[in-house]
Amino acid sequence: MPELPEVETVRRGLAAVLEGRRLVRIEQRRADLRIPFPEGFAARLEGRTVRRVERRAKYILAGLDDGNVWLIHLGISGRMVIVRPAAARENGAAPPGPHDHVIIETDEGVVIRFHDARRFGLMTLCAETELADHRLFRGLGPEPLGDGFDGDALARALKGKNTPIKLALLDQRVVAGLGNIYVCESLFHAGLSPRRQAHTVKGARADRLARVIRRVLREAIAAGGASLRDYVRPTGELGTFQHRFAVYGREGAPCPGCDCDAARTGGIKRITQGGRSSFYCGKRQR
Repeated sequence: MPELPEVETVRRGLAAVLEGRRLVRIEQRRADLRIPFPEGFAARLEGRTVRRVERRAKYILAGLDDGNVWLIHLGISGRMVIVRPAAARENGAAPPGPHDHVIIETDEGVVIRFHDARRFGLMTLCAETELADHRLFRGLGPEPLGDGFDGDALARALKGKNTPIKLALLDQRVVAGLGNIYVCESLFHAGLSPRRQAHTVKGARADRLARVIRRVLREAIAAGGASLRDYVRPTGELGTFQHRFAVYGREGAPCPGCDCDAARTGGIKRITQGGRSSFYCGKRQR
């Protein structure tokens, strides 16, 4: 599933072609994705101008000129593919495929296709005034790249949690937008074991972890995210952060910057926590 850096990369790509543009054509090609489309979805979008494109956690929020917000979640396999007029003229516009569920065209002639083979994504509409209380956003934790996230905020959210830190960080009520990849990477760079009890991450540990989370996310965004399975940027290009993974998906390999003997120790370890794989260095992470 795309995590914060991938969603932020998509948001930036969409902002470049949607902000200030009028939506002249919306083709809704099925009745539902993860949830049903709202009644009159296409008609309510057509003719509207997109004022801004923002992100909250793993959601993209397009604010419209009628006071509504168009909510988008990519799910597990969702993509937003941008086709500019010049590219369509040069290469020919391929007809929509069976997994192209929503087609958007702007007054500039840009076409955006929402492609979702597994249909775990969603699109819906919400009044801007009701956004904070929407069921998708109630209880979400702070944005890790926002001003409200630091070591003190993280320590407060983890206080009293008798659960491994890995699972606590995946809880969107603790911090919004993190997923398995970037939690594994952040814990490695912070020197914290995924098994460590969450309530023990306070003081200097919490400060270090908060700083590392912010750094890892910024580096991943700069790399366009990580492309492992379905994720591509809106331009169709792959993200490149997967080439910089320290531990994620590298079971048995030596970890960077560590002097442990991978042949003797088995290198990077993999365990299962909450049904997901955790990758870590048993020597460096405590």
